[in-house]
Amino acid sequence: MKKIIIILIAIVSISCSNAQKTAFSKEALSEKLTAINGEQIVFDNILKPYKGKTIVIEVWASWFGDCVKAMPKIHELQANNPEATYLFISMDKSVDKWKDAISKYDLKGAHFRANDQMKGVFAKAIDLDWIPRYIVVDKTGKIVLYKAIETDFEQINSTLKELQK
Repeated sequence: MKKIIIILIAIVSISCSNAQKTAFSKEALSEKLTAINGEQIVFDNILKPYKGKTIVIEVWASWFGDCVKAMPKIHELQANNPEATYLFISMDKSVDKWKDAISKYDLKGAHFRANDQMKGVFAKAIDLDWIPRYIVVDKTGKIVLYKAIETDFEQINSTLKELQK
């Protein structure tokens, strides 16, 4: 009987940890990211100017093949959903490679870089376990899609279309 209870508790714990989040944690909101101009900006202050708009956040890195492979899909997503705001958060270690990739892949949107990359405070605060990762925030500031990856573009697109209604 004890084993069954322990197994049930483990299942519930795992299910809850993978649940859809509807808001960013205090840790994520208070973490500083680097803007393209080198300025350090708290994530909450990055989001504030876009209040009242739908936001698509892509967490990516120039060195990761799946991120590069997804670039045409993000361009298509932007073409199909021009009313959304696009924020790109890079996990690149090198500022030069990050900036070169923005230009090389013609990424249109606001650009920021996590200061401590994939295993840092910000990545942990958003439960980052894979890149590219997409987060969709609605006009009220509620997260409506939290853990989308490059294979979820149909879901991302349909979520954005639903938010237009």
